[in-house]
Amino acid sequence: MAKKEIDMLHGPLAGKILLYTLPLMLSGILQLAFNAADTIVVGRFAGGDSLAAVGSTGSLINLIINVFMGLGVGVSVSVAHAWGAGNDDAVSRIVHTAIVTAAIGGVLVFFIGFFGCHTFLSWMGTPDNVIDLSTLYMRIYFIGMPGCMLYNFGASALRSIGDTRHPMLFLIISGVVNVILNLITVIFFHLGVAGVAIATAVSQYVSAALVLVFLARIDNACRLSFSKLRIDREKLAIILRIGLPAGLQGSVFSISNVLIQSSINSFGSLAMEGNTAASNLEGFVYIVMNSFYHASLTFVGQNVGARQYRRITRILFTCLGLVSVIGLLSGWGIYLLRAPLISIYRPGQAHVLEYGAVRMSVIATTYFLCGMMETFTGTLRGMGASLSPMLISLFGACVSRVVWIYTVFAAHRTLFVLYLSYPMSWLLTIAMQIVLYAILKRRLERRGPAPH
Repeated sequence: MAKKEIDMLHGPLAGKILLYTLPLMLSGILQLAFNAADTIVVGRFAGGDSLAAVGSTGSLINLIINVFMGLGVGVSVSVAHAWGAGNDDAVSRIVHTAIVTAAIGGVLVFFIGFFGCHTFLSWMGTPDNVIDLSTLYMRIYFIGMPGCMLYNFGASALRSIGDTRHPMLFLIISGVVNVILNLITVIFFHLGVAGVAIATAVSQYVSAALVLVFLARIDNACRLSFSKLRIDREKLAIILRIGLPAGLQGSVFSISNVLIQSSINSFGSLAMEGNTAASNLEGFVYIVMNSFYHASLTFVGQNVGARQYRRITRILFTCLGLVSVIGLLSGWGIYLLRAPLISIYRPGQAHVLEYGAVRMSVIATTYFLCGMMETFTGTLRGMGASLSPMLISLFGACVSRVVWIYTVFAAHRTLFVLYLSYPMSWLLTIAMQIVLYAILKRRLERRGPAPH
């Protein structure tokens, strides 16, 4: 096994999980830092309306792309299972199928986002002073979707065999391109939100090119041969079986977030600015914790493929312990430093700081619960579950938040009460995931260990 690939099937877990997650954390933090450069540059050089326009599109963008991005989870799990079982032919067929699927999916998402964004933003109640800027941003942003899909599917395959370092390097390079283009297009050419979107779209294609070139040169079963690019129906069915429910699960979260964003919009553009700044800061906490989602999915997936079921519980509890500690430290850290951090986005704007602080007091301080929920989700996906985690999320994250909005929030229309819907939904989802994990674990153990 090459040194850059982590042996997930033997030996102690904590050190290997940290070795796997650290590049993921760093790449995620850097990616968010580069994305934050979008909002910082816009907020400082293009004004409050432009900041609100960029920030208000996040939940809608996620809603549109999550179904297709969820297929990347199907790629991760199927590659991990095949790699753990030592089936090189299956790994190769999955990788080639995934790349073709990514290209097709990217084009479909482009058309949906480009032509539908103005209508969707109107449905969300986006204010008149923001909606045209938001539409412009989204239309240019979605031009980069094919590149985004290709990178994510290719990176998913690499991470599933234990290589998190190269996807991180590709993100660093594309992120630097993004920041440089941000500064050029916004500050020097005064393109505002259009300049930020152009920089993002170009950087997506840079990352896609890098991952495809690397896959074409790698010396293992993931090697990409352009002459073999075709859809294997059997492998596509596996990717869809696992990935489609995962994508729908992501969209379920996004639906509830769109409803919450619509409720935030009703408080005006200042509330939107504060929410944008705070959510960007919380994103750094989330991306650190989300690395344990990928770790639990990949470690569990490879061990399920090797039929080493006894290691699954050890993987789960190790990831839960690490994500809880890191989530508490980072969440409370940014909350205590909220004033100088939010001021980076909108210096001297007291009302924006006040609105952002309300969000962080509820969400940042309890974000470790989200990390635990994500870890359980990764574990369940790694065990091969597809539909059941989606149904749990449908009820725990979507239905409960919608009910909260139309009952508790409707009776007490404050941002504090609105934001409480997040930790309440996380707790409910975790409780249901614990039950599902116990059921799936028993089913796996009945299969017995791999034959020697």
